[in-house]
Amino acid sequence: MEKRKIGSLEVSLAGLGCNNFGWRIDAAQTAQVVGAAIDAGVNFFDTADMYSTGQSEEYLGRALGARRKQVLVATKFGLPMDEKRKGAKPAYVRQAVEDSLRRLGTDYIDLYQLHHPDKETPIADTLGALDELVRAGKVREIGCSNFSRDQLLEAAAGVKTGAARFVSVQNNYSLLHREPEPEVLPECVRQGLGFLPFFPLANGLLSGKYRAGQNMPAGSRGADGFGPKLFTDANLAIVEKLIAFAESRGHSMLDLAESWLASQPAVVSVIAGAKTPEQVRTNAAAVSWKLTADELKAIDAIAPRAA
Repeated sequence: MEKRKIGSLEVSLAGLGCNNFGWRIDAAQTAQVVGAAIDAGVNFFDTADMYSTGQSEEYLGRALGARRKQVLVATKFGLPMDEKRKGAKPAYVRQAVEDSLRRLGTDYIDLYQLHHPDKETPIADTLGALDELVRAGKVREIGCSNFSRDQLLEAAAGVKTGAARFVSVQNNYSLLHREPEPEVLPECVRQGLGFLPFFPLANGLLSGKYRAGQNMPAGSRGADGFGPKLFTDANLAIVEKLIAFAESRGHSMLDLAESWLASQPAVVSVIAGAKTPEQVRTNAAAVSWKLTADELKAIDAIAPRAA
């Protein structure tokens, strides 16, 4: 599988988002999904401490076992675990990383990400604490998530000479949510940051299993009430046009959604979630379609760029 760079890391173009672990699938199912991902050439696993209040990290660590050094593990901190464990103050950064290392069953994290800006803590203070973790060998690279262009600029200005800097940003991005395009993606290109899109399938709406005029599949995120603002008649109409476009070229909606993201500036890995080994294999294969300039232009006419 194609690999791209996040700082010093070479990540697979298809990654695995681990938020289903401990929430929608148990430890045994997690092990099956992780094994299928490795077999399919996926080496990038993205989780967070607050996914299932730590269970996602625990299940991922257990599933990797002796294969830990074969892969790259990304996790996040900062969103509330409870009333006390949250934020990005230096003391909590030091606590949070130790907790994640313990749950993951490892002594280092490949990519450690601030899950959300902390308005109560100067970013320079957080970066200082993260630099300590890099120097101590507990973290290889650092990144951020849910950052605006202005916040990326503030973070870049807060890095001391020779200290660790953010090498990635992870924001919501898909064919139906193109907000990063006017500001964040150009700033990623300017700073050399890798961009990691979360919700690449728009909570499953771009998976191809949701069709206009049909009931939502039982057990799906749409049927469970996730993303109600996404599952609109207008968006379903766009999806129908995208499905027709993909099928006219011998591809699926899923292929289009993931390969389109892989074609965008600064995108380094498409980290879709999965509940079954078959979903993992399908996701891993989906990023291989190399879209032409004319195809990208036609897609923009169906799902317009952000203003």
